[in-house]
Amino acid sequence: MKIEISSLPENFKETWPGQFSIISWEEIVTAIPQAISVVTTYKESGAPNACPQAWTLYSSSGTGFYIVFSVMKRTHTYKNILRDKEFVFNFPTAKEYRRCMDTIKETAEDTDEISKCGLTVEPAKIVHAPRIKECFVNMECRLAWHRPLHKGSLFHVFAGEVVNVAIDSEKVKLNSNGRYGDNGYIYNLHSPTDPSTGTQEPDKVGVIKPLCDMDDL
Repeated sequence: MKIEISSLPENFKETWPGQFSIISWEEIVTAIPQAISVVTTYKESGAPNACPQAWTLYSSSGTGFYIVFSVMKRTHTYKNILRDKEFVFNFPTAKEYRRCMDTIKETAEDTDEISKCGLTVEPAKIVHAPRIKECFVNMECRLAWHRPLHKGSLFHVFAGEVVNVAIDSEKVKLNSNGRYGDNGYIYNLHSPTDPSTGTQEPDKVGVIKPLCDMDDL
């Protein structure tokens, strides 16, 4: 039997003020995992900016690989991408997770948000944006298009075309096991919530472990 839900359940309560005005209740009901990354840009002052990110879609065609993501309009990242039209997606392992999340606390215009949190800035190869050296994958992007998520939305959607990929050589040698599992990509498991009771679990961080080859299912 399936539970049908088309509006906010009465027993759902916000765990922090304004939660459901920023995050839809459907997101925490479905609790679909999203890869955690950090979008890096330069502020107007020239200081490196970092924005932890988990609302992201990856899509490709024969002519390119694209990243589609949303950020709040009030952030440095929003202004920086509109100005420079270039940015980097950096993918940490669990080892770097806490330092990457700490960048949220360092938002002053002149603050190097990467170095301030114990991470290392390295120059991108093609675009004008910083990379995080400790992240095992860095994807340099140029802005392809952008638009509001919807009319009146707090969020703006950007699509970036990947123009350069830097990946740790040891992760490549280890094939799929180097990019997945305990030392690979990490995922945001966003507050799984029971729609019947409104009981909400804390946000969790997860990993993906390969189950089998697709043809074996």
